[in-house]
Amino acid sequence: MYRLFFHLIFKRMDPEQAHHLAFRWIQLAVRVPVLRTFLAAALAPRYRELRTEALGRRMHGPFGLAAGFDKNAVAIDGMTMLGFDHVEIGTVTAQPQPGNPKKRLFRLVADRALINRMGFNNDGSASVAARLAARRAVFPATVGVNIGKTKVVPEAEATADYVTSTERLARHADYLVVNVSSPNTPGLRNLQAVDHLRPLLTAVREAADRTVTDRRVPLLVKIAPDLADADVDAVADLAVELGLDGIIATNTTIAREGLGLASDPALTAETGGLSGAPVKERSLEVLRRLYARVGDRITLIGVGGIENAEDAWQRILAGATLVQGYSAFIYQGPFWCRAIHKGLAARLRNSPYATLADAVGAEHQKVTA
Repeated sequence: MYRLFFHLIFKRMDPEQAHHLAFRWIQLAVRVPVLRTFLAAALAPRYRELRTEALGRRMHGPFGLAAGFDKNAVAIDGMTMLGFDHVEIGTVTAQPQPGNPKKRLFRLVADRALINRMGFNNDGSASVAARLAARRAVFPATVGVNIGKTKVVPEAEATADYVTSTERLARHADYLVVNVSSPNTPGLRNLQAVDHLRPLLTAVREAADRTVTDRRVPLLVKIAPDLADADVDAVADLAVELGLDGIIATNTTIAREGLGLASDPALTAETGGLSGAPVKERSLEVLRRLYARVGDRITLIGVGGIENAEDAWQRILAGATLVQGYSAFIYQGPFWCRAIHKGLAARLRNSPYATLADAVGAEHQKVTA
């Protein structure tokens, strides 16, 4: 039903307009008590065997919404109603910014992918912090907060910019993510180099600790799939060295060659980050490499090209405690989380593993056995 609706309605609309329309529908639905209860029961059934503990939180399952969909923390309850076990908001910058000029979001339907060059359009960390502080949760949710660099801030002042957002947002975050891997903010990816990343992460950790004194706010970093293997190893080693809580692998890619893209070449040539099915293989490679390097010393979150339960299961076996999606939601619609959870529960029951935690990184144990 949704796929027919997508092809008849959404596919004919500008992608960003369709996104805002769907957003409004979700927000409206969650405001109606009877409707939201019905939708949560239909779209977010719970499976006891999928219960997950990660980053100091207990969650109904491992599957969450990646950053980029809810940039301003306006639909956390709505996305939880649809079945996401955690919701990562953002990317949020210290200063509000409109993002890049439109048109900046493109569907590659034949490739089940998206290209975006949104440019961190958001209300700014002060406004988002106020919204989170005023939030009265309808559904309990684990909320991650993803922060990035304000575009007009020079690279030399990036650390102070991240610290400002941290001081405003850390108290409202169940976990905090430093995003240094979007391709749509000039110079941002330079911060992935260990020499830049070490002082940045150290400063954010210190800011979170002095801002929130009654608990430790878990801190993660999100990296790009375009990093060379040696750089992936260097980030992994740095995360362990600094006592980081986790790494998210991966963000969107700037690559186009070698991905077998079937969409119109003029469309695939659009600048920006490519997400969805074409990123699947490289994101999984990066995840495997990270787990081989860090094991279970830190939490890994797998994201990039996850379309179905099998994709999520493969990320768990490769070392992800949590998995996230976004692009496939656009193509598969509101029953997507339900299908992921049902499929994961079936795979776990048919596996040799007693719990989902036992399955995390299991493919590496087979290799070394």
